[in-house]
Amino acid sequence: QVRLVESGGGLVQAGGSLRLSCAASRIIFSIATMGWYRQAPGKQRELVAQISSGGMTNYADDVKGRFTISRDNAKNTVYLQMNSLKPEDTAVYYCNVNLDFAYWGQGTQVTVSS
Repeated sequence: QVRLVESGGGLVQAGGSLRLSCAASRIIFSIATMGWYRQAPGKQRELVAQISSGGMTNYADDVKGRFTISRDNAKNTVYLQMNSLKPEDTAVYYCNVNLDFAYWGQGTQVTVSS
């Protein structure tokens, strides 16, 4: 079974940085498009960033220029570098891969204080 394990969340002040990691197992990671989503209280889960097998990326408008998604195929890991964090970035962040089904990690909490 596909397994995605996120890490790196925490509490940070506005303007600070965090780096999230997602380790994937039991998939052919190198050909998978990986994504980061987030869900704030009372809101729907939304796409933050995606990276294709070839390294092409796309970002939600409100994180462009602040967040960077990257991948290390040798480690089966995808990263989300988050800079200039804002209180509105507070959410649970989830790693995602869509194969025969949509697979999700357990999520990692990011809290940005003002």
